[in-house]
Amino acid sequence: MIFIVVKFPVKPEYAEEWPQHVAAFTEATRAEPGNLWFEWSRSVEDPLSYTLVEAFRDDAAEAHVNSDHFRAGLETMRPMLRHTPEIVSTAIEGASGWSAMGELVID
Repeated sequence: MIFIVVKFPVKPEYAEEWPQHVAAFTEATRAEPGNLWFEWSRSVEDPLSYTLVEAFRDDAAEAHVNSDHFRAGLETMRPMLRHTPEIVSTAIEGASGWSAMGELVID
């Protein structure tokens, strides 16, 4: 599994409507074969920061970054960002999804 987290520093004038601005990109990515999840969150500490948590089956990540909607999504986002987003991208061998948190089991 390819696991990716990206922090997007949004300009103030776009912060409230960010989810709507990236909706087409989000929907298209979620519809890709091999996409496991694609979830946006807004920081409670910095309301101008959105975090994207996404995952793909190993063989699907390359198709994602080579897709037309990926390129279009980047161009849509570019003028709305304060600076280059920060990313963590890693392969997790043998993983195919979320696991239960062993330290906080709820019956």
